[in-house]
Amino acid sequence: MTAPARPAPLLDQFDWSCERLVKRITGPSADSGNGTDAPVPALTDEEFFREPVPGCWSVRRRFGGPGPGASSLSGAGEWGRDTAAFPHPSPPPFTTLAWRLSHLAELLTLRAGHTGGSRSPTREDYRTAGDAAGAVAAFEAGAGAWRAVLLGADDSALDTVGYCSCPYGSDPEDPFLSTVWWVNQEVLHHGAEIALLRDLYRARA
Repeated sequence: MTAPARPAPLLDQFDWSCERLVKRITGPSADSGNGTDAPVPALTDEEFFREPVPGCWSVRRRFGGPGPGASSLSGAGEWGRDTAAFPHPSPPPFTTLAWRLSHLAELLTLRAGHTGGSRSPTREDYRTAGDAAGAVAAFEAGAGAWRAVLLGADDSALDTVGYCSCPYGSDPEDPFLSTVWWVNQEVLHHGAEIALLRDLYRARA
């Protein structure tokens, strides 16, 4: 399917940022930033769960309960992501690579479900992956679902307030174009954080 002309630049940016993030966490190489490829090892479970500083928020087995400063584990199933009811801790806790990647996967999946889907999924329904491979697959699935939504958005949809009705943000009050822009900056923002965490892990010795 050909992308509508108006959102095409944002779709291109989304595709590029997702592709770069996936390559940065799966390897065997990724763009170094200067036009050449650098070797990249595949993400392991050890690195996925590494807590670089004390008191990190992460992804955890539900039976063990939430981590320091968190009040619950979001989602359904065996694994959940540290979270806390509003008002959130200030300053915000440092989050692991596992937390950031699962956050992105959930964000994309729920917004796709509240735009082109049933408009019913909640954070309580979302099943958080408990390993690196599962988290990468969940991110790719969420990105694919959101991309399909973008391909179906015409000019009328882009200008429609509440076209995405996801309740975890201002989506119901925003024109869909603003939501599309915001999702892109989330992928770029957290993708850069994940890349930095990978660099720090590589240089930890």
